[in-house]
Amino acid sequence: MFAEKTYVRTFLILSSGLVLVFMVNLMLGSVHIPFSQVVKSLTGTEIENQSWQYIVKNYRLPKAITAVIVGSGLGLSGLLMQTLFRNPLAGPFVLGISSGASLGVAFLIMGAGLIGGLASDVLTSNWSLVIASSLGSFLVLLAVMVVSVRVRDTMAILIIGLMFASLTAAVVSVLSYFATAEELQQFIFWGFGSLGNLAWKEISVLLIFYILGCILCLVSIKALNSFLLGENYSRSMGLNLKKSRIIIILATSILAGSITAFAGPIAFIGLAIPHLARQLFNTSAHAILFPAILLIGAIIMLICDSIAQLPFTDYSLPINAITSIFGAPLVIWLLVRKRKMIF
Repeated sequence: MFAEKTYVRTFLILSSGLVLVFMVNLMLGSVHIPFSQVVKSLTGTEIENQSWQYIVKNYRLPKAITAVIVGSGLGLSGLLMQTLFRNPLAGPFVLGISSGASLGVAFLIMGAGLIGGLASDVLTSNWSLVIASSLGSFLVLLAVMVVSVRVRDTMAILIIGLMFASLTAAVVSVLSYFATAEELQQFIFWGFGSLGNLAWKEISVLLIFYILGCILCLVSIKALNSFLLGENYSRSMGLNLKKSRIIIILATSILAGSITAFAGPIAFIGLAIPHLARQLFNTSAHAILFPAILLIGAIIMLICDSIAQLPFTDYSLPINAITSIFGAPLVIWLLVRKRKMIF
C-alpha cells in the first residue's frame, strides 16, 4: 500500500514536471516569449505580438511535441531491448536500425554520383531523407526478423544485429571515403540529430508510428516481465517465446526506426532513460516502468532541447551532444548514489 502511494506521488510530480518543462521549452529560444503570452497563443487568444504567436505555433510547439515523442519513444524501445536481451547496455539501436538508417541516408547524400541527375531531384524533396532513412531501417529490420524466426537463441539475435550494424557502417565508410566535402558535411549534420525540422504533416505521420509502437509495447508487458526471469521460466508459464520476441523486436523497430527517420540518430536517451526509471521507482515491473519512461523520457528530451537552443542567443548546439553531456553524468550520479543497478 505504501509503495502504491509512493508511485502515485512520483507520477504526479513527474506529470507536473512534464507540463512545466514543456511550457518553459516554448518560452525559451533566441526570442524570449513571456509565459502568459505562450498560454494565450496556445488557447487561441489574441496576444500583443503576432510574430510570437507564429513562432510558438509553427516552430516551438512542433519541436516540443517532437521532443516528447523522441524522448519517450526511444526510452521505451531501450527498455524493450534491455529486457529482451537481459543486458543493461542494450539500447534501441543494437539491432542495427540506426546503422540501416544511416546507410539509407548515406546512399542518398553521398551516393548521388551513382544515379546522376535523379539524385539532385530527390534531394530537393522534404521527405527525401525520411524515405531514405526508413528504407535503410526497414531492410535491416527485415533481415533481423528473418533471423529471429530461424534462430532460437536470443543472444544470437543480439550478435547478428551487431554484425549488421558493423556491415552497414563499413559501407557508409566506403561511401564517405569517395564523397565530396559538401556531401560529407550534409551527412554529418544529419547525424547530429534535429528536433526542429518537422512540420505538422511529418509529426502526424511520426505520431501514427509512435502510437502503434506503444500499443505493441502494452501488448508485450506480460512477456517482458517473464523474460526477466529467464526463457525457461517463460516457457513454463506457457509463453510463446518466438511470437513474443518478434512482437518486441517489431515494436522496437517501429519506434526507433521512425524516430531516426524523422529526427536523425539521437544518442544516449534509449540507453539511459530505462535505468533512470528503474532507479527512481525502484522496480522492474513493466506496468510501472512503461508510463514512467514515457514521462521521464519526455522531460529529459525537453530539457536537453531547451539547453541546446542556447536561450537568448542566435546559436544552437547539436541535440546529440547535449543528450550525452547532460545525461551521462546524471546516470553516473544516480548509480553511484544507489550503489547498485536494478535490473
